[in-house]
Amino acid sequence: MDKLLSFGRYLFPASFLLYVGLHLGKPDVEASFVPSFLPFPYFWNYFTLACICAFITSAFTGKFDKLAYTLMALYVLLMALLVHLPRAMGHGPETIGMAVDAARNQELEMVNFFRNIMVIGALLGYARFVAKDKRVVG
Repeated sequence: MDKLLSFGRYLFPASFLLYVGLHLGKPDVEASFVPSFLPFPYFWNYFTLACICAFITSAFTGKFDKLAYTLMALYVLLMALLVHLPRAMGHGPETIGMAVDAARNQELEMVNFFRNIMVIGALLGYARFVAKDKRVVG
């Protein structure tokens, strides 16, 4: 049973490979999530891609993994507060207007916001209880 449970150490960071695929396969869509006050949305798309890849590598190898989990939690928090919450409140580019889809998009963004909060909890839990390398973040 312990071998099965220890598989979770790799399954959780591996789930972030989905975001790698999205950032590579749909750069237009991912760049549209960049807030309008930030210039160069494609730069932020690919920078985020590099950060996610660094997180996954660190989590798998165990090198600087506590720092990686902590920084990924910070990134997800920023995404929740700067992207999903404003869109859930009707301030996103595709939620403005009286279209029937606007209400549905706002609901989906609220789900994304709450999902991000759950992921932050998991990332911080991994940083505290699973990560081994405490060189940078004691």
